[in-house]
Amino acid sequence: MSTPNGFPQHLGACVTQSTEGGAVQDLHTKKAGKAAKAGGNGALTFEDPPSVGTSLNETLKLLPEELKANMKIKSITPRPPRKPRLERAASLDEKSWRRWRRFRTSQESLTDPNETSSSNGSLQEASLSPPVRSRASPCRQCCQEISLHGSPDALEASPVGKSRGSTSDLGKRASEISSAFGGLLRGKAFAGGKPRLSQIMPARPLPPVEFNVASHTLRTANRIDSDCMDYRHYSQHKFGRVSSSLSDTRLHGNGMVYDNCSTDSMKSTFSLLTPIRSKDVRSRSYLEGSLLASGALLGAEELSRYFPDRNIGIFVATWNMQGQKELPVNLDDFLLPTDADYAQDMYVIGVQEGCPDRREWEIRLQETLGPHYVMLYSAAHGVLYMSVFIRRDLIWFCSEVEYATVTTRIVSQIKTKGALGICFTFFGTSFLFITSHFTSGDSKVNERKLDYNKTIQALTLPKNVPDTNPYRSSSSDVTTRFDEVFWFGDFNFRLNKDRETVDSILNQNPETDVSKLLAYDQLTSEMSRGSIFKGFQEADIHFRPSYKFDIGKDSYDTTSKQRTPSYTDRVVYRSRYRDDIHAVKYSSCPVIRTSDHRPVFALFRVKVRPGRDNIPLAAGQFDRELYLIGIKRRITRELQKRQEQKDQKSSSVCSVS
Repeated sequence: MSTPNGFPQHLGACVTQSTEGGAVQDLHTKKAGKAAKAGGNGALTFEDPPSVGTSLNETLKLLPEELKANMKIKSITPRPPRKPRLERAASLDEKSWRRWRRFRTSQESLTDPNETSSSNGSLQEASLSPPVRSRASPCRQCCQEISLHGSPDALEASPVGKSRGSTSDLGKRASEISSAFGGLLRGKAFAGGKPRLSQIMPARPLPPVEFNVASHTLRTANRIDSDCMDYRHYSQHKFGRVSSSLSDTRLHGNGMVYDNCSTDSMKSTFSLLTPIRSKDVRSRSYLEGSLLASGALLGAEELSRYFPDRNIGIFVATWNMQGQKELPVNLDDFLLPTDADYAQDMYVIGVQEGCPDRREWEIRLQETLGPHYVMLYSAAHGVLYMSVFIRRDLIWFCSEVEYATVTTRIVSQIKTKGALGICFTFFGTSFLFITSHFTSGDSKVNERKLDYNKTIQALTLPKNVPDTNPYRSSSSDVTTRFDEVFWFGDFNFRLNKDRETVDSILNQNPETDVSKLLAYDQLTSEMSRGSIFKGFQEADIHFRPSYKFDIGKDSYDTTSKQRTPSYTDRVVYRSRYRDDIHAVKYSSCPVIRTSDHRPVFALFRVKVRPGRDNIPLAAGQFDRELYLIGIKRRITRELQKRQEQKDQKSSSVCSVS
């Protein structure tokens, strides 16, 4: 599309015209009073403003044919404006006078052939100081200027005032001259190098621009839109479930972030991390937490982020090692059974008659569980060991860990019989884990019940960690002071039946139906009477008796004593709230044969409640030295395995026919 003079008209872009040839030599300036001169670089300048009574068309006439021959059109990519300067409010007369002074300054600077377009400080300040409210991009400003001032007919229809006495008339005349000069640049060819003219300010405020992230002016604002102040609510509403894999490009595409600075500050909003407001950090008192407080470390919001269904997986195991120095070659089948699809969030292992090297046992546990888990705490009471491993992501939500011990056989120098308890709070749920070794002997049921009663009375827990529900606690029973209690160990309860009968039942049904054997179980009978483990439950047993085996074999006692196989190793649990603990699996590990006992383990799903921030936290502490040793061993074992496979592939077998 072209103008009547034959020049192309570009809409929506800023167009400047320049000539490569010589400067315009002949201008009709007879009625102007002053001549318009062409500078050495081809830029047209005015030495003095035209007289008042002069017609604009006669003043600014050019030879269209000469200009047409030397015309060249070049598109300029708009640059984002500078940050607006704060100025004091000025009257309309002052604004008009400033426009005239800027116009005069621009004409004077055009006469310097050595200047570049970027050296026009006053011009840029004038052009880069639009009203902030309009937030119009440079391209849109130019387009609107074309529509306001670019028409030649409009120029002819706006005569210049004849009076020079007032600054208002002078400002109007300067504005019209500026408009005419802008039209000249857009409609006529202009000789010279790069243009250095200031942009023309519109006579009235421009209409507001629609919300557009692509606008450079908006991107320099470096802020989030006021309508999107609730970042978390907006992100969840827009994206459904908040994802941690949103890149910066996707953030810009969804219209939430305007620049790189805002992207860096908003990344946590689009991850699984809950944003923390500065005002919440200022005002919150972390000594008195609230269950539903926004940003509470152990509150409902944080708990739901890690556990949407508020259930965690806990692995609880017990094993009487019989004091053997030899440890199993592989503990995978014990800690990571193949029938469980996923590993658990917490692993608690209790050992009775543990191996002499307790540290070596803990290293083996760390090596098996791998780098995803850390040892939160471990304790020992004689040969009673307990280790608590937890996923490393969750160590920040645990309170300080406390432990206590009880000795039930005082005459023995080596504490082989007794109990060891470890307690802590996870979010708002308190846990107590007890491993025990009760008195042995087929007929010593009463002694075992005494061991139980002494344990619940003498175990002094908790010490510093506050009770989550003191109104339901009892000073005579430690198990009532915690929300979830797991008690496991070698309880030594036997089957009240002779060896021949037990063998016949096991041989009749070698599978998992052991209901006939449980009818003779001492612990089941005592629990049903309420004489021991009051309020505790036990999952259904579907595995063979865990005691007593020949070491290294799957056969039960073949010595002269002919001890009766029994379910001495057990795991029982108790909860303050109904249905908080759900038993998923209860079984033994028959592949570990280094002891006359088989390890017994149970998998649980446990409900966790939000907590307050007034508990003493463990501050993410764990056994770092053990962690590093276990991971190094795991890497070494893997490298050795690969080397063995490589050697097997490279070896050749010779056969003689």
